[in-house]
Amino acid sequence: MKDVLAVVLAGGKGSRLEPLTRDRAKPAVPFGGSYRIIDFTLSNCLNSGVRKILVLTQYKAMSLDRHVTLGWRNFLCRELGEFIDVVPPQQRIDEKWYQGTADAVYQNIYALEKERPQHVLILAGDHIYKMDYGRMLAAHAANNADLTIAALRVDRKTAAGQFGVMQVDENDRVIGFEEKPADPKPIPGDPDHCQASMGIYVFNTPLLFDELCKDATLPESAHDFGKNIIPSIIDSKRVFTFPFKDENRKADAYWRDVGTIDSYFQANLELIDVEPHLNLYDDHWPVRTYHPNLPPAKFVFGSEGAEARRGEAIDSIVCPGAIISGGHVNRCVVGPGARVNSYAQVEESILFAGVNIGRHAKVRRTIIDKEVSIPEGARIGYDHEEDRRNGFTISEEGIVVIAKGEGMLEDG
Repeated sequence: MKDVLAVVLAGGKGSRLEPLTRDRAKPAVPFGGSYRIIDFTLSNCLNSGVRKILVLTQYKAMSLDRHVTLGWRNFLCRELGEFIDVVPPQQRIDEKWYQGTADAVYQNIYALEKERPQHVLILAGDHIYKMDYGRMLAAHAANNADLTIAALRVDRKTAAGQFGVMQVDENDRVIGFEEKPADPKPIPGDPDHCQASMGIYVFNTPLLFDELCKDATLPESAHDFGKNIIPSIIDSKRVFTFPFKDENRKADAYWRDVGTIDSYFQANLELIDVEPHLNLYDDHWPVRTYHPNLPPAKFVFGSEGAEARRGEAIDSIVCPGAIISGGHVNRCVVGPGARVNSYAQVEESILFAGVNIGRHAKVRRTIIDKEVSIPEGARIGYDHEEDRRNGFTISEEGIVVIAKGEGMLEDG
C-alpha cells in the first residue's frame, strides 16, 4: 500500500444535520457515544493497510482538526512515510471555496504530487460502514482499470435523486453513469434495484491529474466527480465497479449515510439492539477513535427519605465517565461524562458528551448536544409545540434536537 494515497473529503456543510452541524463539520458529529462519523472511514484506511491519508476540510473544521490530532496521528509514524494530515483550504490555485468534489482534490493537487502515489483512493468522510479498500485496489489492478468505483446495490426508490447510478456489462465494466437520476436504471434481471456509486474511487494518478486539470478549465462544469469527471471518461477509459464487500460480517451489508436528523437518530438507536446490524465489538475490524482520560461509568443507588432512587440503564450504550445518579435510562446512547440525576427519566434519546439531565426531568426521542444542561423538572419530547416555543428543532419524524446553548430552560 506504499504507492496508495487516500484523500478523505471532509469539507461538506452537512446542512441537513443542523443544528448538530451548527458548530462542527458533519464528519465530526459524534456517533455511537464514543465515536465521530469520520472514525469509520479512517479506521477502514488503517485496517486496510492504507497509511498515507490527507483529510481535506473546509467548513467549521476546528473540532474535526482537534479530533484527528488527538486521536489519530499517534497511530502512524511519519519517519516510515505514514501520516494523517488535515489540510484546510489553502487557495493555492483558486481564491474560491471548493466548488465540488473534484475541485477540492484539484485545489490540493500539489499535496498529492508531493507524495508521488501510483493510485489515489478518494473517500467520503461522512458515511458509516466497514470496508477493506485493499480488496478494491487489488480488483483495480486485476482489471487493469483506469478508475474503479465502489458500488452498492440499492432499492431504486431509495436511490432516486440520491445516488449516482451506474450501468455495467457482464464484466463489471461501467458503460453508463447518471448522477442522481429521478428514475434510476435497474440492474439487468433485477428491476427493483440499481447499482449506486458509494463515492469511493480508485484512480490511476496520471489519469486523475489529467482529468482534474482539464475539468478545471471548463467554466460550465460543476467540478464534481459524479456529475462531470466520471461521465466524461466512461467511453475512452477502463472504468469498472467494485461491488461493496462488507467487513461487518453480518448477513446484510451495512452502509449508512447519516445525512439527516432522522437517519442519524435511527442509525444510533440501531446500535442498542440485541443483535445490532453494525458490530462495534468486533476485534476483526476495530473502529478506532480518540478516548479522553475518563473514569468508568457509574450507577448510583440510594434513597431520600421514604423515596428510593435507583440509577439504571436498560438496553442502552453508556460511555466512560457517565454517571446515572438515581435516574432511569431506557434505549439511549449516553455520551462520555454525561449525567442523569435522581428520578429523571430518559427514553430513546442520544446524549452527547457532558450533558446534564436535572432531577425529575423527563426526556424522550431527543438528541441533546454537548455540555447542554437540562433543568430540574423539564419535559422534552412530550409536547412539540412547547418544544418549538423553547426554540428546539423538530425533525420530520418528531425527533427533538437541542443544540449547544439551548438547554437553559425555566424549571418545570
